[in-house]
Amino acid sequence: MLNIKKYMIMACALLSLNGCDYLDYDHTTGKTKEEAYAYYENMNQLVAYVYTFLPSDLGSGYIMESATDNCIYTQENASIYYMTTGVWSPLKRVDDAWNYWTAIRSANSFLENFDPEVLKRFEYNENYDEIMEKSSKFPYEVRFLRAFYLFELAKRYGDIPLLTRTYAQDEINSVKQTPFDEVIAFIAEECSEIAPELPVNQSDFWGETGRITRGAALALKSRALLYAASELHNPDNDLTKWENAAKAAYEVMDLAVYELPKITDDPLYSNKGGNEIFKSKQLILERRNSSKTNNFEARNQPMGYPETSALGGNTPTQNLVDAFEMKDGTPFDWGNASHVANIYYDTTGKQTRDPRLYLNVLTNGSTWLSEQVETFEGGKNKIQEGSTRTGYYLRKWMNPSVSLDPVKPNKIEHHYILFRYAEILLNYAEAMNEWLGPDAVDAAKGCPVSARAALNQVRTAATMDGVVATGQVDFREKVRNERRVELALEGHRFYDIRRWKIAEKDEVRNIYGVKIAKSGEDSFSYEKELLQTMYWENKMYLFPYPQNELYMNDNLVQNPGW
Repeated sequence: MLNIKKYMIMACALLSLNGCDYLDYDHTTGKTKEEAYAYYENMNQLVAYVYTFLPSDLGSGYIMESATDNCIYTQENASIYYMTTGVWSPLKRVDDAWNYWTAIRSANSFLENFDPEVLKRFEYNENYDEIMEKSSKFPYEVRFLRAFYLFELAKRYGDIPLLTRTYAQDEINSVKQTPFDEVIAFIAEECSEIAPELPVNQSDFWGETGRITRGAALALKSRALLYAASELHNPDNDLTKWENAAKAAYEVMDLAVYELPKITDDPLYSNKGGNEIFKSKQLILERRNSSKTNNFEARNQPMGYPETSALGGNTPTQNLVDAFEMKDGTPFDWGNASHVANIYYDTTGKQTRDPRLYLNVLTNGSTWLSEQVETFEGGKNKIQEGSTRTGYYLRKWMNPSVSLDPVKPNKIEHHYILFRYAEILLNYAEAMNEWLGPDAVDAAKGCPVSARAALNQVRTAATMDGVVATGQVDFREKVRNERRVELALEGHRFYDIRRWKIAEKDEVRNIYGVKIAKSGEDSFSYEKELLQTMYWENKMYLFPYPQNELYMNDNLVQNPGW
């Protein structure tokens, strides 16, 4: 396993980065440049440092989906509310990812200074062949990471400076933005070039995991080209962009190294601990966190359990719950009395909905820590100040093996999934449908699988029947809903509603919960209730550039409306 924390500490000693401005020029201190790039271990530490910027949506109190119709954050003074109440601005920023410029600068510095020839003086060492082979992969790993961080910035801001070298102090504050399509073209080309140079399986090559693979490079290409094809960046619906996105997704499928296990068998959903996810056959890349903590559970566990420190922070909405179909594939309908009466379970306690609901959301009647969740009015998990407003609590990412008991705490690693195979199949299904429709294929152009077949692989793994919708428009809605439920609470929804340009729609802005009344021993009634309407202006399809950056660089142009 790549020990990011250990290497980060050592790398910081090699490369101390100063300056308050992330676009500022940084000086190398601690060791000379010659020393830093003279030894294999030093090189490895510098590469590992660039890894440490990989994102994790599990670090702060809120997750980004609490700024969407999937979730709300219970603590209303949190900065995530800047995005949903109209307070968001170039001065009040949220998740602006500006520190990725530090990572990009470090990546560029490594690529400019790395030279494997300096290691040839160790040719008589026992491990010489090993360190030469491994160090030969360093530039490709770093190029991937640079491309990844550029994409993270581009998906937020659109046009960004395309920095592929280091800059001196007197020139960094005059860089200009590059059009979004050109940035994406660079990222796609980088991924195409580096993919053949990377191992298909790092554990075979390194004897460790957690590093960039060929699949990760192609997965980034797939995601980047999908965003470029979407309405936000493709308002004229250029079909060649959808074709390119479909081909890129199929490149990952064609590796034939990933598969979707049944959700009941997928270690991704294991209750045993954080490291179980590495056994999943669909995992492509994750952010490793070597520290064992129980912070995420403390912030999100239902209030009312014995561990009084639980905050119940990120709470799924009725909007999200409604997106999960009935077990027979019928869309949930509040006008159907049978659906409402059996909203989560039937009279025998059997699950009535898409099984993925219960892996993402704790509902009234769910079992958590060997106790039944009570979110009905007056229930033990709905009576404290600050408890769920929606009627639900978070299940995704939560691990019941964690204990918040101050006397006997139990902590685990919390790894964050960056790419998995289900996303690739959904990328392919979406792109193929927009390009050719739900059932057409074009084997000659590298797309021999239909959109329907790809989508139904995801549904089959979830033990749901295949989609029967016909026509591009109906199938589009099925793909979007499938993406919502399969990738729920993994950070995709925030950007999906932007790239699809549906964020201004009432069904996205109006946030609902459920009011549950108990009458008798096991009888409940359910009422859908409007909790809030998210503030929206179309300028919010892109992030605002930080105001201080505009003050320092006259060449940077603020995004429209900000």
